[in-house]
Amino acid sequence: MSHTPTQKLFWADPYQIELDTVVKSVEGSAVTVARTIFYAFSGGQESDAGTFNGVPVLEARKDGQDIIYTLPEDHPLKLGDPLHMALDWERRYRLMRLHFAAEIILELCYQHLKPITKIGAHIAADKSRIDFEYGENISKHFPLLTVKAAELITANHSITSAYSDEASQKRYWEIDGFARVPCGGTHLRHTGEVGTLELKRKNVGKGKERIEIYVD
Repeated sequence: MSHTPTQKLFWADPYQIELDTVVKSVEGSAVTVARTIFYAFSGGQESDAGTFNGVPVLEARKDGQDIIYTLPEDHPLKLGDPLHMALDWERRYRLMRLHFAAEIILELCYQHLKPITKIGAHIAADKSRIDFEYGENISKHFPLLTVKAAELITANHSITSAYSDEASQKRYWEIDGFARVPCGGTHLRHTGEVGTLELKRKNVGKGKERIEIYVD
């Protein structure tokens, strides 16, 4: 693969849904590109979907500071080809909303349910979930978490998303007066975009609790 890292435009503008770029490398079904708007699975957030020149993207995975995209074996792309990317925006926007809903709930848990430890998370297009080490039924705190989350969402705060260290591509999001959190996902511009959220509990083992998060 090329040693020039893929330029990740999904951080500069997570609302961009089309992009023209060029193919940087091809190894069978594995393709890299010069610039991209397609997020690769990371931090629990699932990869984007869509097409390259009309060909469906099957998978996206990080490889250092590069992203390797898997296309069907019979794809026609060659090194240096012009490439038009088209993002599945409906999926991306649900992932962004469910991701930030989970970020809010996680931070509220850290602020109000001490001691608590996150041990896992997954952001899909139908729901997000966070797994915790926690010694009691977490659902008794749902009224507090739901009210506090609704206050943040209704206030429609601006969400800052930027580099904390550009060379190593470390990023964060921040809501003034609430939290600043390391995270390299794709983020909404305002909390109001999350919409109404709903929490459900699953007990996933002794001393382990799962919160499932849904948005309208």
